[in-house]
Amino acid sequence: MASPVALISGVTGQDGAYLAEFLKNKDYEVHGIVRRCSTFNRGRIDHLGLSLNLHYGDMNDGSSLRRILDLVAPDEIYNLAAQSHVAVSFEIPEYTAESDGLGPLRFLEALKASGSKAKFYQASTSEMFGNSPPPQNELTPLAPRSPYGAAKLYAYWLVRQYREAYGIHASNGILFNHESPIRGENFVTRKVCMAAARGEYVKLGNLSAVRDWGHAKDYVEGMWLMLQQEEPDDYILATGKGHSIWQLVEEAYGYVGLQPKVEINSRHIRPLEVDCLIGDATKAREKLGWVPKISFKQLVAEMMEAEMTQAKKRGLRGWEREDPIQRTD
Repeated sequence: MASPVALISGVTGQDGAYLAEFLKNKDYEVHGIVRRCSTFNRGRIDHLGLSLNLHYGDMNDGSSLRRILDLVAPDEIYNLAAQSHVAVSFEIPEYTAESDGLGPLRFLEALKASGSKAKFYQASTSEMFGNSPPPQNELTPLAPRSPYGAAKLYAYWLVRQYREAYGIHASNGILFNHESPIRGENFVTRKVCMAAARGEYVKLGNLSAVRDWGHAKDYVEGMWLMLQQEEPDDYILATGKGHSIWQLVEEAYGYVGLQPKVEINSRHIRPLEVDCLIGDATKAREKLGWVPKISFKQLVAEMMEAEMTQAKKRGLRGWEREDPIQRTD
């Protein structure tokens, strides 16, 4: 029996790397889409070696998506490619709209035109809820407060329309914040853990913002479960537990026995803030059998251990210093 074939856009990102590994362990033939860059950015997937098939393509180039779709003939498509940083989306809103909004449209159009029966997963986001009261579920009003959230909302509705209009097996995964040691360094969880491991100050904005943080390993399993269903649908993946940015700081610095070292910088305050995102994943639990396994405390501990290992290699062991920690601007 032939192995199922999966195609992942955004395969070099955190979720793409964990998903590729997850699918390889299930004996999938895995293909990934990568953008042509002057430098390689494949550190997260290097360990998968030649067993991962990579293709040059871009979410802003519909012809490349159609070419790859025809070449690979996938059974499942996971669209994880995006400009995924909320704060950055205020600085590059047009690019964010192109990649996060029109990119999925190009993929869906390629899928429709090809006549492929591949199942399609779209990476949606809790940022679509904006300041709708928590806990947010699949029926909560959507009111994004960033160009990122707005672009993702456009893609979310396209997925629903294309499955209803054209019978495409397309599902939205509305994922709340999910992190890991391979999260990008400009995301707040990684940023805080890096600073704590080095014993340095961390520059932050709104410390009272509350997020529902889980582990990316748990969430990629939920993506896969969505595409194993006979009928497509939209699902929230979340832990149901919220923690503030300040609680994240306390947990990370406390892990190495340090008092938090925080500098409030207005540059890190968004033009529009989202106060509290806590997800209700009842539907995913009941219909998919999905339950997150890794707690917030375990997540921070894993991230801190990884950062401490790196700090030791660089001689930046802040938790072992005898002298008071000096500010580094």
